[in-house]
Amino acid sequence: MNMQQFEQCRDSIENILEEYRSIIGKDFIGYQNHCIRMAGCCLAFLSQRTQNIDIDTVEKIAIAAAFHDIGIWTANTIDYLEPSIPPMLEYLAEQQKEHWSDEIRVMILEHHKITTTQYQQYPLVEIFRKADLADFSLGLVRSGVPKATIQFLKRKYPNAGFHKRLIELTVSNLPKSPLNPLPMMKW
Repeated sequence: MNMQQFEQCRDSIENILEEYRSIIGKDFIGYQNHCIRMAGCCLAFLSQRTQNIDIDTVEKIAIAAAFHDIGIWTANTIDYLEPSIPPMLEYLAEQQKEHWSDEIRVMILEHHKITTTQYQQYPLVEIFRKADLADFSLGLVRSGVPKATIQFLKRKYPNAGFHKRLIELTVSNLPKSPLNPLPMMKW
């Protein structure tokens, strides 16, 4: 993984999420670290395929990572995929990058898909899905991300209660939706 690109990506994530610090509240560090680890997994996976990761790709990864679960807090829901889209679209409009909206929208909406995604026109969609799985599984499912990279990311950007919070949200959703306890998951 190119550390300069990783640091650019990390800085972008931190800048984007700062606006949401008060909304995310006590979960802020955990979520921010998850986003950074996930973006690092994306870049590590990509760097195995090419040495030429362009700045637009790094920025798309940062934007998708920052917003991919944001609906948990902005819409106060465990069914957060669709609610994560409007804040992302607003950000893209502010940055005059609306032309990226389709790709980043699919990256967010498909990141919890259990099976392989089918978006040949947007190869980042599958990479993003695999990166989230690598981090969500705490590195048990690496999806091609080197073990050393996952260890580095976990050490430098600790969990800070993020997985515990996801479990709490899932458990609290059970009485409301016992037949669909994980509404964000897709087949």
